[in-house]
Amino acid sequence: MDVEHKSRSLLIAHWFRSEYRWLRSRVGRDIGCPHGAEDIAAETFARVLTLQDVFGVREPRALLSTIARRLMYEGWRRRDLEQAYRDTLLAQPENVYPSPEDLALVVETLLIVDQLLDGLSANAKVAFLHHQLDGMSYTEIAVHLGVSPSRIQQYMVQAFKRIYHAQGEA
Repeated sequence: MDVEHKSRSLLIAHWFRSEYRWLRSRVGRDIGCPHGAEDIAAETFARVLTLQDVFGVREPRALLSTIARRLMYEGWRRRDLEQAYRDTLLAQPENVYPSPEDLALVVETLLIVDQLLDGLSANAKVAFLHHQLDGMSYTEIAVHLGVSPSRIQQYMVQAFKRIYHAQGEA
């Protein structure tokens, strides 16, 4: 183990010893669940381990808070997507309900799509999803959203650009 790697490990270990309880308590107040707070605090430090430059961090609590807050948002987003998917499934006949494995794959796929579309307006996301998942035409979507078909076309271009750029980054 080289000196820099050892120093990095020692610094993160110091943060863990000095800040873990504080972070767990802070997250616990935000989410109201000690077990969830424990998971988020642990995952926060797991993410800190993946950071390249920890030596430049002047305020570890600010960094830890930011990572933990992002993890909370990811969890809430996942919960909301799962609930929306389950609500959709409840409207389907029983024989359409997927297996737990298929449900997990669909939710993961929805999360990936949600991340790809992150930053678009709500209307742009809705337009893209109605077109791609429901097979709605631009005109049908325009009527549904109360905008012009040309605006729907603009939304679709924005969505496809995001997806195209994301594929280039992968």
